[in-house]
Amino acid sequence: MNRRSFLTAAAAGLVTQAGGPLTSPARASASRALKGDPFTLGVASGDPSTGGFVLWTRLATDPLGGDGRGGMPARDVDVDWQIATDERFRSVVRTGTATARAGAAHSVHVEVDGLEAGREYFYRFRSQGRLSPAGRTRTTPAVERPLRFAVAACAHYEHGYYTAYRRLAEDEPELVVFLGDYMYEYGPSGYTALAGRVRTHTPGKCRTLADYRLRHAQYKSDPDLQHAHATAPWLVAFDDHEIENNWAGPVSSTGAPGFARRRADAFRAYYENMPLRRASLQGAVLRVNRRVSWGPLARFHLLDTRQFRDDQACLDGVRAGCDDRLSAKRTLLGSGQWSWLESGLRGSDARWNLLGQQIMMTQRDYKVGPGREVNLDSWDGYAPERTRLLGSLAATSNPVVLTGDAHMHHLADLKTDFDDPDAPVIAKELIASSIASDGDGYRDRTWIAEAVAENPHISFIDQRRGYLMARLGRDELSVDYRTLDYISRRGARAKTAHRVTIPSSAQARA
Repeated sequence: MNRRSFLTAAAAGLVTQAGGPLTSPARASASRALKGDPFTLGVASGDPSTGGFVLWTRLATDPLGGDGRGGMPARDVDVDWQIATDERFRSVVRTGTATARAGAAHSVHVEVDGLEAGREYFYRFRSQGRLSPAGRTRTTPAVERPLRFAVAACAHYEHGYYTAYRRLAEDEPELVVFLGDYMYEYGPSGYTALAGRVRTHTPGKCRTLADYRLRHAQYKSDPDLQHAHATAPWLVAFDDHEIENNWAGPVSSTGAPGFARRRADAFRAYYENMPLRRASLQGAVLRVNRRVSWGPLARFHLLDTRQFRDDQACLDGVRAGCDDRLSAKRTLLGSGQWSWLESGLRGSDARWNLLGQQIMMTQRDYKVGPGREVNLDSWDGYAPERTRLLGSLAATSNPVVLTGDAHMHHLADLKTDFDDPDAPVIAKELIASSIASDGDGYRDRTWIAEAVAENPHISFIDQRRGYLMARLGRDELSVDYRTLDYISRRGARAKTAHRVTIPSSAQARA
């Protein structure tokens, strides 16, 4: 069975039928049976290391149960897990039992260590006599080894089908970097002006813990998303819609009361539904800024561009003439994250340093002709701190910035002075379009030509849905901008609309 046939079989629930039992029949029969299959939300893995990774599942017999508990009883449930070196589970190397706690929405986060570095593994769960689908994951290498990874973001459920997730899985990445807006908090038709509505959100805007749990369950119920999770380990970080559109630090964009509680509930639900390590949830704070290394070849520095930022200047949005955005006192990352990032960049001995972050870093003028209009929710709203960050990247080996949020593919040159055509390029910014947000998208060549002419440091734009597929080696990073012609119906194929190759710089560390 090759990788592609494994993925097809796993999606159909066939792979889990092979191999030995995860628990004894006596133990299974002694448990109080659940009413239905508890693995309706699939499986996932994340945050790989040389010795392990995080395995995730969440039990839910009725994912859209109105109270957000997924139809589960108000009691803890034991879940057995199993890791093998083959997809048939004939060579099992690790087993164990975790507790899916009712207070944590019956989610399971198994942190595995002590495995062999740089190899592929397969995993599955069992509870109450039921087997989960099988997933594929891997540990990171201890030696230099090439990497195939995908970059994705922004998956509004109402705007279309998740065909892009399936095509991403078919491209067989070894790692998926997801950069925010995994789910959207709006109620039904809360944001459909650009895309229409292909599917419908669960009733109501997300405000409570139950609301967020229910919305995550709706998204996780999608078979294409489950397929992508079962393909490879993910590195995930949130942006705004996992909580509320354009929120900033402690500030609600709508001014609604009780935002601190709402944010804490949203963080909790996000953790419950993602393959994150237990240490990431620290009370009302969810730490997603972290580093993951792929041997000596690459280090991923994941940022949090929401939780520690000052409120956006000038009432947010795309605006002109906002002098407050140029204040050096304003921060996007916060002092603590700044210290963490700068020390990590200085101390990195990786050949490539990849910043995974949520919002457009390059300067983007949205006004054609004289004058300038910028998006104050992006790095343009925090311009001095961006200059400081680019200065730090200039002293880093092979920096590349990976970005989501924009709902369009972009390829941009990052400079400390975007208005000077002769200013040196510090790094490339690779901006992934959306998985589904804004619907089918389009290819307006006139608009693209005007946007590129207005922003000559941006060389490529595509408004269709898609993701990035990258191949990283010692000497170069090659990236395909993958697009789909439609998502308002199923079946679109993925095409490479543009390809860029970034050579390793002369000052790269050996």
